[in-house]
Amino acid sequence: MRGDFDPSHLELPREVLIGVMKKHQRYFPIFQGEKLLPHFVIVANKPAGTSLAAIKQGNEDVVRARFADAAYFVREDLKKPLEDFIPGLEKLTFQTALGSMLDKTYRIGHLVGVLAPMLNLSPEETFTAARAAKLCKADLATHMVVDMTSLQGAIGRDYALASGEPPVIANAIYDHYLPRSAGDAAPQSKPGLVVGLADRLDSLAGLFAAGLAPTGNKDPFAQRRAALGLVGNLIAWKLDFDLRPALTAAAENLPIEASPESQAECLSFIIERLRNVLLDEGYRYDIVEAVVAAQGHNPAQAAEAVAELTEWVAREDWSTILPAYSRCVRITRSAVSGQPSVVSADLFEVDAEGQLFEALKTTEETMSLSTPHSPLSAFLTAFVPIIPAIDKFFEDVMVMVEDEQVKNNRLALLQRIAALTEGIADLSKLEGF
Repeated sequence: MRGDFDPSHLELPREVLIGVMKKHQRYFPIFQGEKLLPHFVIVANKPAGTSLAAIKQGNEDVVRARFADAAYFVREDLKKPLEDFIPGLEKLTFQTALGSMLDKTYRIGHLVGVLAPMLNLSPEETFTAARAAKLCKADLATHMVVDMTSLQGAIGRDYALASGEPPVIANAIYDHYLPRSAGDAAPQSKPGLVVGLADRLDSLAGLFAAGLAPTGNKDPFAQRRAALGLVGNLIAWKLDFDLRPALTAAAENLPIEASPESQAECLSFIIERLRNVLLDEGYRYDIVEAVVAAQGHNPAQAAEAVAELTEWVAREDWSTILPAYSRCVRITRSAVSGQPSVVSADLFEVDAEGQLFEALKTTEETMSLSTPHSPLSAFLTAFVPIIPAIDKFFEDVMVMVEDEQVKNNRLALLQRIAALTEGIADLSKLEGF
């Protein structure tokens, strides 16, 4: 059964029209491509003999009433600028221990100021982000969003434009909610990205500090979605961003104490979401584990490293690269704690020791001169030339000799090689190690 109703005369924003339709989608036939159609379809489960005309009229009345309500809400909301709705956030509780949405808005604004230099925002972008942070939750106090919460952000953008805010600020308000769900777009503006990062970091750090970490299938504050959005945005924007100082900054901004344990638990929670994202993209489990173990606190860099390591593992010479490195690691695992890392050339007794030491210094220098954006490829590229020296060392040298000084010096040399991957990847987690 088809009904007809054209809401265009109500002059509602497109997002409002879509929001009304989604909330009452059983009434609507939706879209033809991107074009909103002035029709709707219903399925009526009514006894035989019921007037179809009455059913059609009744549903048309429902649709008309919903759009009329929306038009009324928009007209009332637009009687004042978006900024005037900010005080109303004090009446909306975010979480009892963490205060109101107004309190959260203040924290977001403060955190944006901390994150801006970390993400190299320009002065103009920093101003835009700060203004968007101030307004980002204001639409939660509007009639329109109170009635249809799914329109948060979209209404904020439209009302910001209607209030005379520049488009870059209005778009940042909308962007900070992105992605709303799996498969949704990432923020299109850097100010919107930063406001969204601040919002998610505040929520995650605060809720973990309050002892409200998700358990099992229970996640009333949608923290998994927040963490996935955080990870996804950093990867989408390819941002070299360390979550550890960012979480610390968010924790210091809270009205309650965030213990080191709660911060560590929160970071582990985010890293677990990163692990799931990478596995869902089809990467090998051991490769993901190797990289995440060392770089999980930097999602975009970790994602890049996983892709790079996947290519290296597929190389024909990988069967020589990993064994050479693993020999150095395995023999040093039994080294005494506090083993000196300084290598003394005066204690060398075999030519292969000196040759390996010189090759190691060349490798370290090559890595230090490489681009910081690809540390894993920098390590592996620099490591390949040292492999013959490693093989020669193990052919000619007995490491575990009775002379403690000589033995410790040889272990220190191998430890220097094992330490090349610190902060890059834990290659011991790879198959074949």
